[in-house]
Amino acid sequence: MAVEDMKLYGNTLEQVQEQSKSLANQLALQSGDAGSLQDYIRGGFVFVSAAIGALILQGDWVHNHEWLSMSLTFLLGYIGIVFETYFEFNKAGIALLMSTALWVIYAGTSGASGITVPLGIEALGEKISEVSEVVFFLLGAMTIVEIVDSHQGFKVVTDRIKSNNKRDLMWLIGILTFFMSAILDNLTTTIVMVSLIKKILPDVTDRKIFGSLIVIAANAGGAWTPIGDVTTTMLWINGQISAIPTIINLFLPSLVSMLLSVFILQKDIPKDNVISESSNIPTQQLAPRGQLVFGTGIVSLLSVPLFKALTGLPPYLGMLAALGVMWTLTDAIHAGEQDRENLMAPAALRKIDTSGILFFLGILLSVGALDSAGILQSIAQQLDQSVPDRSLIATIIGLVSAIIDNVPLVAATMGMYPVSNVPMDSSLWQLIAFCAGTGGSLLVIGSAAGVALMGLEKVDFLWYIKNISFSALIGYFGGIIVYLIQRNILDYI
Repeated sequence: MAVEDMKLYGNTLEQVQEQSKSLANQLALQSGDAGSLQDYIRGGFVFVSAAIGALILQGDWVHNHEWLSMSLTFLLGYIGIVFETYFEFNKAGIALLMSTALWVIYAGTSGASGITVPLGIEALGEKISEVSEVVFFLLGAMTIVEIVDSHQGFKVVTDRIKSNNKRDLMWLIGILTFFMSAILDNLTTTIVMVSLIKKILPDVTDRKIFGSLIVIAANAGGAWTPIGDVTTTMLWINGQISAIPTIINLFLPSLVSMLLSVFILQKDIPKDNVISESSNIPTQQLAPRGQLVFGTGIVSLLSVPLFKALTGLPPYLGMLAALGVMWTLTDAIHAGEQDRENLMAPAALRKIDTSGILFFLGILLSVGALDSAGILQSIAQQLDQSVPDRSLIATIIGLVSAIIDNVPLVAATMGMYPVSNVPMDSSLWQLIAFCAGTGGSLLVIGSAAGVALMGLEKVDFLWYIKNISFSALIGYFGGIIVYLIQRNILDYI
């Protein structure tokens, strides 16, 4: 039977998935000898590369030149991550290989620093303890958001967006996205809001502009709360920032950054430009259980900083407790409903971005190896000598994050400047939280939200630079200026 004649069948999701596997196998069989040869060549290349890499890592030269070997390994891994689309390798796999290689080099018995395997294992255990807090936190947060989304809980917010004037709608969506992203994460917020504008804006160009605005607002909104962006979460969990001072000091700069960008973008839209009535599609009322799940999910997420403040325990424990509440709630309201498994926590766990979590794991372990070897501290000393103003360092990190993933950038900075040297809630950490978050809006590839927009609305790199980057840049520097002025006033008081 020809592949094009095959159709997916089955009464359950499991049956459809099994049929999908059969279809993939049928496609492989029909590719013939040429396809099999190509698979063997690619598999052999991966196997040989792994074997060569394993032999190199055991060589005396590698361990006798520990810093150089680790730096080159990190650089090669970083190149693979930056150009993952070109190489067609997922960045999570590259990050995991890179982290393993770095720890093998660091723990070598013949290293110049005299590090033995037992000492390397002890250092690895310490870093695993730190990294696992971030991983468990993200796992819980992403699952809670997925549970809410599976119950269409976000309709509570999106159904209330009603405006026939495009300028008014732009302000409304920008402000709403800003506050949603502070509670959720910028990627989820972007997907929810872009899905909304698809329903109310028929023009493709309008949707691109509004979608870009959503990216800017989501990234700005995620920067001023410890749970709004993964980099801010990393800084919070590792003790570089605390919840209340971060909210107080970064709320106004983040808001100004978003408002400046919206102000510039909305000037390109005529004042009398209205949305046709036919675009306002009537929405279905959300069931009470959906409202219950939404309310419980939001309260659960907001309770995590309060949990840390009241108990003194790590934030990830509060997030796991919040997940336990959501898990129990969905089990209770769907008890006895055999056709509702897709709305419960186990289904949500299968849907979350596991590769993204493993990417964070690999990156943080890699940076941990560099930190344990003392490489990051050496870089920090050289950076302080050449760029004495740390506000400028944070600004540069934000600009670079438009090109390079902000997770390894922030993780490396955390290792370069220990809390013993740069105390909690210092201007460096708060500016890094702001700049790493908002700097990703400068280019469409600079954040997960921007990459999602590229897929959802086919926004290309050059169009974004031509139409959006200037407004994002004005908002970025405007926010930094507001922060510095505000910080000077608070220090004076």
